[in-house]
Amino acid sequence: MTTLPETMIAIDPSEAGGPEVLQPVERPVPAPAEGEVLIRVAAAGVNRPDVMQRRGLYPPPPGAPSIPGLEVAGTIVAVGDGVDSATLGREVCALVAGGGYAEYCVATESLCLPVPNALSLSEAAALPETFFTVWTNLFDRGGARRGARVLVHGGTSGIGTTAILLGRAFGLEIIVTAGSADKCARAIEIGAAHAIDYREQDFVEEVKRITGGRGVDVVLDMVGGDYVPRNIASLAADGRHVSIAVQRGAKAEISIWDVMRKRLVLTGSTLRPQPVAIKAQIAGSLRREVWPHLDAGEIRPVIHATFPLAQAAEAHALMDSGEHVGKIVLEVREGRA
Repeated sequence: MTTLPETMIAIDPSEAGGPEVLQPVERPVPAPAEGEVLIRVAAAGVNRPDVMQRRGLYPPPPGAPSIPGLEVAGTIVAVGDGVDSATLGREVCALVAGGGYAEYCVATESLCLPVPNALSLSEAAALPETFFTVWTNLFDRGGARRGARVLVHGGTSGIGTTAILLGRAFGLEIIVTAGSADKCARAIEIGAAHAIDYREQDFVEEVKRITGGRGVDVVLDMVGGDYVPRNIASLAADGRHVSIAVQRGAKAEISIWDVMRKRLVLTGSTLRPQPVAIKAQIAGSLRREVWPHLDAGEIRPVIHATFPLAQAAEAHALMDSGEHVGKIVLEVREGRA
Protein backbone atom coordinates (compact mmCIF):
# COMPACT_ATOMS: atom_id res chain seq x y z
CA MET A 1 0.00 0.00 0.00
CA THR A 2 1.24 3.50 -0.84
CA THR A 3 2.58 5.50 2.10
CA LEU A 4 0.19 8.40 2.41
CA PRO A 5 0.86 11.89 3.77
CA GLU A 6 -1.12 13.12 6.77
CA THR A 7 -2.15 16.38 5.09
CA MET A 8 -3.04 17.58 1.63
CA ILE A 9 -3.76 20.77 -0.28
CA ALA A 10 -7.45 21.43 -0.83
CA ILE A 11 -9.89 24.20 -1.67
CA ASP A 12 -12.15 24.50 1.38
CA PRO A 13 -13.62 28.01 1.80
CA SER A 14 -14.57 29.03 5.32
CA GLU A 15 -17.32 31.38 4.14
CA ALA A 16 -19.62 31.86 1.18
CA GLY A 17 -18.78 34.42 -1.44
CA GLY A 18 -17.32 35.08 -4.86
CA PRO A 19 -14.59 33.12 -6.59
CA GLU A 20 -11.98 34.80 -4.39
CA VAL A 21 -12.94 32.61 -1.41
CA LEU A 22 -11.51 29.58 -3.22
CA GLN A 23 -7.95 29.56 -1.90
CA PRO A 24 -5.63 26.60 -1.25
CA VAL A 25 -5.50 25.41 2.36
CA GLU A 26 -4.06 22.42 4.19
CA ARG A 27 -6.45 19.68 5.29
CA PRO A 28 -6.08 16.14 6.68
CA VAL A 29 -6.02 13.35 4.10
CA PRO A 30 -9.36 11.54 4.50
CA ALA A 31 -9.55 7.83 5.28
CA PRO A 32 -11.86 5.51 3.33
CA ALA A 33 -14.68 3.91 5.34
CA GLU A 34 -16.32 0.59 4.60
CA GLY A 35 -17.11 0.27 0.89
CA GLU A 36 -15.00 3.29 0.02
CA VAL A 37 -11.69 3.96 -1.72
CA LEU A 38 -9.19 6.79 -1.43
CA ILE A 39 -8.25 8.38 -4.76
CA ARG A 40 -5.07 10.34 -5.35
CA VAL A 41 -6.69 13.00 -7.50
CA ALA A 42 -5.25 13.86 -10.89
CA ALA A 43 -8.08 16.15 -11.95
CA ALA A 44 -11.50 17.33 -10.79
CA GLY A 45 -14.41 18.68 -12.79
CA VAL A 46 -16.01 22.05 -12.05
CA ASN A 47 -19.80 22.12 -12.12
CA ARG A 48 -22.65 24.55 -11.53
CA PRO A 49 -23.53 22.97 -8.14
CA ASP A 50 -19.99 23.85 -7.00
CA VAL A 51 -20.74 27.49 -7.78
CA MET A 52 -24.01 27.30 -5.86
CA GLN A 53 -22.22 25.74 -2.89
CA ARG A 54 -19.58 28.47 -3.00
CA ARG A 55 -22.34 31.09 -2.88
CA GLY A 56 -23.94 29.39 0.13
CA LEU A 57 -27.01 28.26 -1.84
CA TYR A 58 -26.36 24.50 -2.00
CA PRO A 59 -24.91 23.11 1.24
CA PRO A 60 -23.31 19.65 1.19
CA PRO A 61 -25.60 16.80 2.26
CA PRO A 62 -25.10 15.35 5.76
CA GLY A 63 -21.78 13.54 6.03
CA ALA A 64 -20.31 15.01 2.84
CA PRO A 65 -17.06 17.02 2.95
CA SER A 66 -17.24 20.81 2.96
CA ILE A 67 -14.60 20.73 0.21
CA PRO A 68 -16.41 21.27 -3.12
CA GLY A 69 -16.07 19.03 -6.15
CA LEU A 70 -18.47 16.34 -7.34
CA GLU A 71 -16.29 14.40 -9.80
CA VAL A 72 -12.67 13.31 -9.89
CA ALA A 73 -10.26 11.12 -11.79
CA GLY A 74 -7.10 9.58 -10.38
CA THR A 75 -5.52 6.49 -8.86
CA ILE A 76 -6.88 4.36 -6.00
CA VAL A 77 -4.24 4.40 -3.25
CA ALA A 78 -6.15 2.97 -0.26
CA VAL A 79 -9.31 0.94 0.33
CA GLY A 80 -11.78 0.60 3.16
CA ASP A 81 -13.22 -2.57 4.61
CA GLY A 82 -15.14 -4.67 2.12
CA VAL A 83 -13.24 -3.41 -0.92
CA ASP A 84 -10.97 -5.81 -2.80
CA SER A 85 -7.32 -4.79 -2.43
CA ALA A 86 -6.88 -5.65 -6.12
CA THR A 87 -8.39 -2.25 -6.88
CA LEU A 88 -5.25 -0.55 -5.54
CA GLY A 89 -3.39 1.22 -8.32
CA ARG A 90 -6.37 1.36 -10.69
CA GLU A 91 -7.11 4.57 -12.52
CA VAL A 92 -10.75 5.54 -12.10
CA CYS A 93 -13.13 8.42 -12.40
CA ALA A 94 -15.76 8.77 -9.71
CA LEU A 95 -18.92 10.58 -8.75
CA VAL A 96 -18.52 11.94 -5.23
CA ALA A 97 -20.76 13.86 -2.84
CA GLY A 98 -18.00 16.42 -2.30
CA GLY A 99 -14.28 16.66 -1.68
CA GLY A 100 -13.06 16.73 -5.28
CA TYR A 101 -11.06 19.97 -5.08
CA ALA A 102 -8.20 18.30 -3.24
CA GLU A 103 -5.12 16.14 -3.67
CA TYR A 104 -6.96 13.16 -2.17
CA CYS A 105 -10.65 12.32 -2.20
CA VAL A 106 -12.77 9.49 -0.80
CA ALA A 107 -15.27 7.82 -3.15
CA THR A 108 -17.77 5.00 -2.83
CA GLU A 109 -16.28 2.04 -4.70
CA SER A 110 -19.53 1.32 -6.56
CA LEU A 111 -19.51 4.87 -7.99
CA CYS A 112 -16.05 4.48 -9.53
CA LEU A 113 -15.72 3.76 -13.23
CA PRO A 114 -12.56 2.88 -15.16
CA VAL A 115 -10.83 5.69 -17.00
CA PRO A 116 -11.78 5.09 -20.65
CA ASN A 117 -8.94 3.84 -22.81
CA ALA A 118 -9.15 6.74 -25.26
CA LEU A 119 -9.24 9.52 -22.64
CA SER A 120 -6.75 11.34 -20.46
CA LEU A 121 -7.31 11.62 -16.72
CA SER A 122 -8.33 15.26 -17.18
CA GLU A 123 -10.94 14.23 -19.73
CA ALA A 124 -12.16 11.42 -17.47
CA ALA A 125 -12.62 13.91 -14.62
CA ALA A 126 -15.13 15.75 -16.81
CA LEU A 127 -17.40 12.70 -17.16
CA PRO A 128 -19.19 11.61 -13.96
CA GLU A 129 -21.38 14.55 -12.90
CA THR A 130 -22.80 15.39 -16.31
CA PHE A 131 -22.89 11.84 -17.71
CA PHE A 132 -24.72 10.50 -14.63
CA THR A 133 -27.12 13.46 -14.78
CA VAL A 134 -27.87 13.34 -18.50
CA TRP A 135 -28.10 9.56 -18.72
CA THR A 136 -30.58 9.15 -15.86
CA ASN A 137 -32.69 12.18 -16.75
CA LEU A 138 -32.75 12.04 -20.53
CA PHE A 139 -32.81 8.29 -21.12
CA ASP A 140 -34.32 6.90 -17.90
CA ARG A 141 -36.74 9.56 -16.67
CA GLY A 142 -37.20 11.16 -20.10
CA GLY A 143 -37.53 7.86 -21.91
CA ALA A 144 -35.61 9.14 -24.95
CA ARG A 145 -35.09 6.48 -27.59
CA ARG A 146 -33.57 6.42 -31.08
CA GLY A 147 -35.37 8.87 -33.34
CA ALA A 148 -36.74 11.01 -30.50
CA ARG A 149 -36.60 14.79 -30.76
CA VAL A 150 -35.23 16.47 -27.65
CA LEU A 151 -35.03 20.13 -26.61
CA VAL A 152 -32.07 20.91 -24.34
CA HIS A 153 -31.64 24.31 -22.74
CA GLY A 154 -28.14 25.55 -22.00
CA GLY A 155 -26.83 23.72 -25.03
CA THR A 156 -23.19 24.75 -24.60
CA SER A 157 -22.98 24.09 -20.85
CA GLY A 158 -21.42 20.93 -19.48
CA ILE A 159 -24.86 19.33 -19.31
CA GLY A 160 -25.82 20.61 -22.74
CA THR A 161 -22.70 19.39 -24.52
CA THR A 162 -23.02 16.01 -22.80
CA ALA A 163 -26.63 15.75 -23.97
CA ILE A 164 -25.50 16.53 -27.51
CA LEU A 165 -22.74 13.88 -27.38
CA LEU A 166 -24.99 11.17 -25.93
CA GLY A 167 -27.85 12.14 -28.19
CA ARG A 168 -25.67 11.82 -31.27
CA ALA A 169 -24.33 8.43 -30.09
CA PHE A 170 -27.82 7.06 -29.43
CA GLY A 171 -29.69 8.39 -32.43
CA LEU A 172 -31.56 11.36 -30.95
CA GLU A 173 -32.34 14.62 -32.75
CA ILE A 174 -31.04 17.23 -30.32
CA ILE A 175 -32.34 20.80 -30.50
CA VAL A 176 -30.56 23.21 -28.16
CA THR A 177 -30.89 26.77 -27.03
CA ALA A 178 -27.85 28.99 -26.49
CA GLY A 179 -27.21 32.67 -25.83
CA SER A 180 -25.35 33.79 -28.95
CA ALA A 181 -24.85 33.02 -32.61
CA ASP A 182 -21.30 31.85 -31.86
CA LYS A 183 -22.51 29.42 -29.19
CA CYS A 184 -25.21 28.13 -31.51
CA ALA A 185 -22.59 27.50 -34.18
CA ARG A 186 -20.41 25.70 -31.65
CA ALA A 187 -23.33 23.50 -30.57
CA ILE A 188 -23.87 22.48 -34.21
CA GLU A 189 -20.17 21.65 -34.51
CA ILE A 190 -20.41 19.40 -31.45
CA GLY A 191 -23.35 17.54 -32.98
CA ALA A 192 -26.64 19.30 -32.26
CA ALA A 193 -29.16 18.99 -35.09
CA HIS A 194 -30.50 22.51 -34.50
CA ALA A 195 -29.49 25.46 -32.29
CA ILE A 196 -31.76 28.34 -31.31
CA ASP A 197 -30.38 31.71 -30.16
CA TYR A 198 -32.81 32.41 -27.34
CA ARG A 199 -31.80 36.09 -27.21
CA GLU A 200 -32.90 36.62 -30.81
CA GLN A 201 -35.54 33.92 -31.40
CA ASP A 202 -38.62 32.58 -29.65
CA PHE A 203 -37.64 28.99 -28.95
CA VAL A 204 -41.30 27.86 -28.84
CA GLU A 205 -41.92 29.12 -32.36
CA GLU A 206 -38.60 27.72 -33.57
CA VAL A 207 -39.38 24.29 -32.15
CA LYS A 208 -42.74 24.34 -33.91
CA ARG A 209 -41.04 25.30 -37.17
CA ILE A 210 -38.32 22.64 -36.85
CA THR A 211 -40.79 19.88 -35.98
CA GLY A 212 -43.50 20.86 -38.43
CA GLY A 213 -45.80 21.84 -35.55
CA ARG A 214 -45.55 18.49 -33.76
CA GLY A 215 -43.25 19.50 -30.92
CA VAL A 216 -40.48 17.57 -29.20
CA ASP A 217 -40.68 14.29 -27.32
CA VAL A 218 -38.56 15.39 -24.35
CA VAL A 219 -37.47 18.69 -22.84
CA LEU A 220 -34.36 18.60 -20.62
CA ASP A 221 -34.69 21.79 -18.62
CA MET A 222 -32.19 23.42 -16.28
CA VAL A 223 -33.86 26.84 -16.38
CA GLY A 224 -37.21 26.45 -14.61
CA GLY A 225 -39.32 29.48 -13.75
CA ASP A 226 -41.08 31.07 -16.70
CA TYR A 227 -39.50 28.59 -19.11
CA VAL A 228 -41.71 25.76 -17.85
CA PRO A 229 -45.00 26.82 -19.53
CA ARG A 230 -43.04 27.56 -22.71
CA ASN A 231 -41.46 24.12 -22.53
CA ILE A 232 -44.90 22.58 -22.17
CA ALA A 233 -45.99 24.47 -25.28
CA SER A 234 -42.98 22.96 -27.09
CA LEU A 235 -43.83 19.36 -26.20
CA ALA A 236 -45.58 16.92 -28.49
CA ALA A 237 -48.43 14.74 -27.29
CA ASP A 238 -47.22 12.17 -24.73
CA GLY A 239 -44.09 14.25 -24.23
CA ARG A 240 -41.96 14.38 -21.09
CA HIS A 241 -40.64 17.46 -19.28
CA VAL A 242 -37.57 16.70 -17.16
CA SER A 243 -36.38 19.37 -14.69
CA ILE A 244 -32.80 19.22 -13.45
CA ALA A 245 -32.17 22.79 -12.22
CA VAL A 246 -34.05 26.02 -11.57
CA GLN A 247 -31.77 28.85 -12.66
CA ARG A 248 -34.71 31.20 -13.32
CA GLY A 249 -36.69 30.16 -10.27
CA ALA A 250 -38.24 27.16 -8.52
CA LYS A 251 -41.86 28.20 -9.13
CA ALA A 252 -43.83 28.21 -12.37
CA GLU A 253 -47.46 28.74 -13.35
CA ILE A 254 -48.67 26.17 -15.86
CA SER A 255 -51.89 25.16 -17.54
CA ILE A 256 -52.98 21.81 -16.14
CA TRP A 257 -55.35 21.60 -19.10
CA ASP A 258 -52.35 21.54 -21.47
CA VAL A 259 -50.81 18.73 -19.43
CA MET A 260 -54.05 16.75 -19.60
CA ARG A 261 -54.78 17.53 -23.24
CA LYS A 262 -51.34 16.39 -24.42
CA ARG A 263 -50.99 13.60 -21.83
CA LEU A 264 -47.67 15.00 -20.61
CA VAL A 265 -45.37 13.72 -17.90
CA LEU A 266 -43.64 16.30 -15.70
CA THR A 267 -40.71 14.83 -13.82
CA GLY A 268 -37.18 15.64 -12.71
CA SER A 269 -34.46 14.77 -10.26
CA THR A 270 -31.40 15.95 -8.37
CA LEU A 271 -28.29 13.79 -8.34
CA ARG A 272 -26.29 14.68 -5.23
CA PRO A 273 -28.87 13.66 -2.56
CA GLN A 274 -29.78 10.36 -4.27
CA PRO A 275 -29.06 7.17 -2.28
CA VAL A 276 -25.81 5.43 -3.18
CA ALA A 277 -27.76 2.40 -4.41
CA ILE A 278 -29.55 4.52 -7.04
CA LYS A 279 -26.31 6.14 -8.16
CA ALA A 280 -24.68 2.71 -8.38
CA GLN A 281 -27.47 1.58 -10.73
CA ILE A 282 -26.75 4.58 -12.96
CA ALA A 283 -23.03 3.76 -12.85
CA GLY A 284 -23.80 0.23 -13.98
CA SER A 285 -25.92 1.47 -16.88
CA LEU A 286 -23.21 3.89 -17.96
CA ARG A 287 -20.57 1.18 -17.89
CA ARG A 288 -22.70 -1.12 -20.05
CA GLU A 289 -24.16 1.38 -22.48
CA VAL A 290 -21.86 4.40 -22.68
CA TRP A 291 -18.35 3.30 -21.67
CA PRO A 292 -17.80 1.25 -24.87
CA HIS A 293 -18.30 4.47 -26.88
CA LEU A 294 -15.81 6.30 -24.64
CA ASP A 295 -13.27 3.47 -24.79
CA ALA A 296 -13.44 3.58 -28.58
CA GLY A 297 -13.02 7.36 -28.68
CA GLU A 298 -16.45 7.80 -30.28
CA ILE A 299 -17.48 10.14 -27.46
CA ARG A 300 -15.10 12.68 -25.91
CA PRO A 301 -16.15 15.30 -23.37
CA VAL A 302 -15.93 18.89 -24.55
CA ILE A 303 -13.42 20.68 -22.32
CA HIS A 304 -13.23 24.45 -22.57
CA ALA A 305 -10.31 25.06 -20.19
CA THR A 306 -8.15 23.51 -17.51
CA PHE A 307 -6.66 25.26 -14.47
CA PRO A 308 -4.26 24.17 -11.74
CA LEU A 309 -6.01 23.41 -8.44
CA ALA A 310 -4.53 26.58 -6.92
CA GLN A 311 -6.39 28.60 -9.58
CA ALA A 312 -9.84 27.33 -8.63
CA ALA A 313 -10.93 30.96 -8.22
CA GLU A 314 -10.10 31.67 -11.88
CA ALA A 315 -11.99 28.53 -12.93
CA HIS A 316 -15.09 29.69 -11.06
CA ALA A 317 -14.78 33.20 -12.47
CA LEU A 318 -14.90 31.67 -15.94
CA MET A 319 -17.97 29.63 -15.05
CA ASP A 320 -19.62 32.72 -13.55
CA SER A 321 -18.99 34.59 -16.81
CA GLY A 322 -20.93 32.02 -18.83
CA GLU A 323 -18.37 32.30 -21.63
CA HIS A 324 -17.31 28.66 -21.55
CA VAL A 325 -18.45 25.89 -23.89
CA GLY A 326 -18.44 22.47 -22.25
CA LYS A 327 -16.54 21.55 -19.11
CA ILE A 328 -13.95 23.29 -16.93
CA VAL A 329 -11.41 21.06 -15.18
CA LEU A 330 -8.97 21.54 -12.30
CA GLU A 331 -5.70 19.65 -12.74
CA VAL A 332 -4.23 18.45 -9.47
CA ARG A 333 -1.28 16.37 -10.63
CA GLU A 334 0.14 15.10 -13.88
CA GLY A 335 -1.44 11.97 -15.28
CA ARG A 336 -1.29 9.98 -18.47
CA ALA A 337 -1.51 11.99 -21.66
